[in-house]
Amino acid sequence: MLRVLQELEVATERRTQAVDITDQVRDSLEDADGASAAVVFVPHTTAGIIVQEHADPAVARDFERALERIVGEGWGWEHIEAGEENAPAHIRAALTATSVVIPLRDGDLALGTWQGIFLCEFDGPRQRTVYVTPLA
Repeated sequence: MLRVLQELEVATERRTQAVDITDQVRDSLEDADGASAAVVFVPHTTAGIIVQEHADPAVARDFERALERIVGEGWGWEHIEAGEENAPAHIRAALTATSVVIPLRDGDLALGTWQGIFLCEFDGPRQRTVYVTPLA
């Protein structure tokens, strides 16, 4: 039976963090018989979704550092609200994606050998929501 929407909750621990959510996404698709792909979507303006290597955790940390360096905290940002100094988080999120579509093969994610799905946090630590929708 094809389910319409699964909601994942992901707790982040750092301001900038790439969290491997591959297993959670896979588990959410257990009852998605007949689906040909899955949409993974993050409904936040300071977070993103990427597909990247997950065999070596150093890759995720390198990704975090690269985005921190590309979009530095100390620029002359205009989007500054008391308690919400998160302008760099919005730019970092724009450099990632709000969603990815991953094909399913025999009911499983058709990811490459080294690929995983990551929630990218840019304004943490926070509790984040990720939606997974199987496509018929």
